Amino acid sequence: MNVLLPLIGAVAPTADHLDPLELFLEADIVVQLVMAGLLLASLWVWTIIISFTMRMGRLRKASRVFEDKFWDADDVDRFMSERRSKATPSARVADAGIREWRRSTGSGTAGGSTGPRDLDGTKERLSIAMNSQVAIEADALADRLNFLATVGSVAPFVGLFGTVWGIMNSFFQIGAQENSSLAVVAPGISEALFATAIGLFAAIPAVIAYNRFSHDVNRFEARLGRFADSIHAALGRQLEN
Repeated sequence: MNVLLPLIGAVAPTADHLDPLELFLEADIVVQLVMAGLLLASLWVWTIIISFTMRMGRLRKASRVFEDKFWDADDVDRFMSERRSKATPSARVADAGIREWRRSTGSGTAGGSTGPRDLDGTKERLSIAMNSQVAIEADALADRLNFLATVGSVAPFVGLFGTVWGIMNSFFQIGAQENSSLAVVAPGISEALFATAIGLFAAIPAVIAYNRFSHDVNRFEARLGRFADSIHAALGRQLEN
């Protein structure tokens, strides 16, 4: 039994472990500011990720429902007026085309001739009006994604700045205490490296989310573009009648 006791003590886990809160509290004030800024950035990144995911889900569903009802409507003017107060991106694209139709032809969407028309010019204005609205909707969706791109590219360097500052402070402590033992240097280096870890913690989700959401916005923009093309084709056929 006495022979086994040293072996048990050798393999027993030690009480020492990395404590993130302690690393933060013991860090230099500059490193603390870097960590706090990165944590706030990470919190805002996750807020954007959650809110954008929910928003895209709502917009896709609402646009799909609107487009189905739009093509089934017997009176498009009445249908649009009833939904103008709670417009979706698809509704605003359709509204942009219908408004340009009215300005160019002086008639409602149900038909009605006003005499000779510049068919090519009218079709071109319809295309410009709806494509411009598609671009506006895509820009509005992608607006908050710029923050994700910024955090993804800048956060690692901000964390690296905190690391460099912490290591410089550790070397200063070596000179001040005239002691280069690991016990003097290790705590400061640990705190410094923790800043880089937080920078990566903020940057990695931001990069992944930015790439994914950019793809979602592009797909949604393409969907709006196809819807605009369908409206353009339908109105173009009416112009030629």
